[in-house]
Amino acid sequence: MPRTHHTRLLTSVAVVTAVAATVVAPASAAADTAAAPLPPTARYVALGDSYTSGPGIPRQADARCDRSDADYPALVRRTLGFARFTDVSCAGATTDHLWQAQRGTGNPAQLDAVTPDTALVTLGIGAADAGLADVVARCAHPRGPVPRDNPCQREFNRGGTDELDRRIEAAAPRITAALTAVHRRAPHARVAVVGYPAIIGDDTEGCRASLRLADGDQPYLRGALRRLNAMLRRQATALGDVYVNTHATTAGHDACRPFADRYVEGLTTRPDVRPAAPLHPNARGERAMAESVVNTLILGPSWPGTPRW
Repeated sequence: MPRTHHTRLLTSVAVVTAVAATVVAPASAAADTAAAPLPPTARYVALGDSYTSGPGIPRQADARCDRSDADYPALVRRTLGFARFTDVSCAGATTDHLWQAQRGTGNPAQLDAVTPDTALVTLGIGAADAGLADVVARCAHPRGPVPRDNPCQREFNRGGTDELDRRIEAAAPRITAALTAVHRRAPHARVAVVGYPAIIGDDTEGCRASLRLADGDQPYLRGALRRLNAMLRRQATALGDVYVNTHATTAGHDACRPFADRYVEGLTTRPDVRPAAPLHPNARGERAMAESVVNTLILGPSWPGTPRW
């Protein structure tokens, strides 16, 4: 782990320990209370798609779901000290797979993992509903010259309606339904909706080289990803849940940056140097996302007033 991430996560652990000690006991008794951030039976459940599961990142704990044991839920679990942990994130998962088994993976309905004794749930899903990763790949020009105009934007705006916006908004009520189901199954849990990292930056030439995207399509697709995150934020906050802004943590490390600086991989990868899936976070990206989750849970404005563990 890079020293900056390691230092920040250790700081977060120190903060949660101190906060827990003062929250679970009156001030007069705080000095006599063991500073344990979590009860020994506290349970954390991670739900999500491939941006949660970490495809390609060693070590792959579940090959059928492309789930790494170094994905951000695993790192959050270790940092916050959860003794009990269930990660059912799975590559290719849509919101449908929160309620039904994901064919070909052996992964059951993800919501089945959420039980009344769950203390924390993270949910990172929605991109596959909108097909955004597939759209970015589809809009790329892997061979031949990369256009300077916006052919992909024109394609998705035929008839005067933006198809990507329609898909994003269509997913919104399903996110609300998922959060409602989580609260019903685990009424005492803290729930965090985890947004998507920065994938397409503002370096036009870098995006042409790494993602092979037309100049005019880059701001269009970048805007679609931001609108997806904005939708996830709205759905989370409407129910009083936490939204984790991983875009902010990964900004400046998108797939258009030089290879050494990326937290998200480009259209092609170098598995011999840094194993990860195309257009997905690498190990450093998952660490940055874990940092966002930890810092939001511990340092966010809702923490002092609404502790749930």
